[in-house]
Amino acid sequence: MGQKTNPVGNRLGIIRGWESNWYANRKDFSSRLIEDTKIRTYLNARINKGGISKIVIERTLGKLIITIHTSKPGIIIGKGGGEVDRIKEELKKLTGKDDVQINILEIRRPELDAMIVADTIAKQIENRINFKRAIKMAIASALRMGAEGIKIKASGRLGGAEIARSEEIKQGRTPLHTLRMDIDYANVFALTVYGKIGIKVWICKGEVLAKRDLNPNFVGGKNEGPGGDRRPDRRDDRPDRRDDRRGGGGDRRGPGGGGRGRN
Repeated sequence: MGQKTNPVGNRLGIIRGWESNWYANRKDFSSRLIEDTKIRTYLNARINKGGISKIVIERTLGKLIITIHTSKPGIIIGKGGGEVDRIKEELKKLTGKDDVQINILEIRRPELDAMIVADTIAKQIENRINFKRAIKMAIASALRMGAEGIKIKASGRLGGAEIARSEEIKQGRTPLHTLRMDIDYANVFALTVYGKIGIKVWICKGEVLAKRDLNPNFVGGKNEGPGGDRRPDRRDDRPDRRDDRRGGGGDRRGPGGGGRGRN
């Protein structure tokens, strides 16, 4: 089942939180959902080169709180905060609300964010860079930053071929069936002269064993990227086999007999 569903949606309520946090009765639910879609579409088009990962929308009584997760906060904030003020005024007109608050959170490791990685590959393909080269560079960057595994799939008329095909490159492990595994997923497309090329990215950031705060705006501590609350490396728990090969088996030979001698 994990192979067929969206890895983010499959983990909602377990290790992932919702990106729209509000309550509405049956009469207002559909209009607020449409409004959320309009806000996200507008911001993604308005801040095209801002490196946006996700937009979290929260609603309280008469107040709209929008949190933008981005790898380039300087582009969104602008000189002296002028750009973010203009965006706020435009959102007030779009939503018809007087109280709109915009928060900007910086993503410190964009190489481990699936949406930013997929968007970067799409822009490289649009700029006529070979898709295999772009994918391999993204995989190398993610593994260098500490990802346990990454899988990238490109589909379409790759390289301008007559017949569309799919190619997949992966390294490490991305177990989609394991719900405690923190897997980030994104699906974007590149507009080329040959047509659309779809790019899917799966990034495995490690295992989540402790209880995780499901607030999508929570960063830092145990929720930030790999190395926080995942299981320790199994190699650290394994006994040193080098002593066994020498004969006797390490500390079992008695005091002072093994490789780990006593002081």
